[in-house]
Amino acid sequence: MGLGERGLRLIESITSELRTGRPPEELDDAFDELEEELLAAGHSAGLGSYRTTPTPLTPGFQQLPVAGRDHPPLHVLACPRGHCGRVEAPGDDAPHPGCRIFGQPLRTVPIR
Repeated sequence: MGLGERGLRLIESITSELRTGRPPEELDDAFDELEEELLAAGHSAGLGSYRTTPTPLTPGFQQLPVAGRDHPPLHVLACPRGHCGRVEAPGDDAPHPGCRIFGQPLRTVPIR
């Protein structure tokens, strides 16, 4: 299931715009087109959960409820600039994975 030339051009265009500092919310139309291309190519989730709505307190992802305070501090790895909802569990000894858009390592975000 290949994405096709149009989809690849959209990805390159979106990536280029983000690298120049354009906010993701200004690219909604391009993301909509890319999602249509993904769905047409058989990627049934489209962009799925990667399209997030940031909040002032939690850019790119929502806070998890906290059950108790008597536990060691926990953290996740997230988008280095808070532009997307990418979140990964940190590896024990592995270096932080990188963002392919900005070429920066994911940032450590405490879970409160």
